[in-house]
Amino acid sequence: MRIDSNQGGQPVSEGARTNNAAVANSKASTSTGVGGVLGQDQAQLSDMHAQIQTLVAQVSQLPETREQKISALRQAVVEGTYQPKPDQVADALFSNMAELVA
Repeated sequence: MRIDSNQGGQPVSEGARTNNAAVANSKASTSTGVGGVLGQDQAQLSDMHAQIQTLVAQVSQLPETREQKISALRQAVVEGTYQPKPDQVADALFSNMAELVA
């Protein structure tokens, strides 16, 4: 069996380089001691909490659902007495289409 010393190494993906560098850095900081204390725990927080707070604020600004009006409309549809005006239906369709395009 012959070993070819001219054969180049396999290319390493960017993600593997980053992970290898992080492992090397963590080993170096563990061996030297972060802040002079060996085995000190570290935590890294994401910005997920801020995103959730933003979404909660947006939801709180939405109008409340009026259950009585919804149930009355539902009952009218079931009974067949709901008679919307054609121009109101057309306006609502065009508004909805404009929102979907935007």
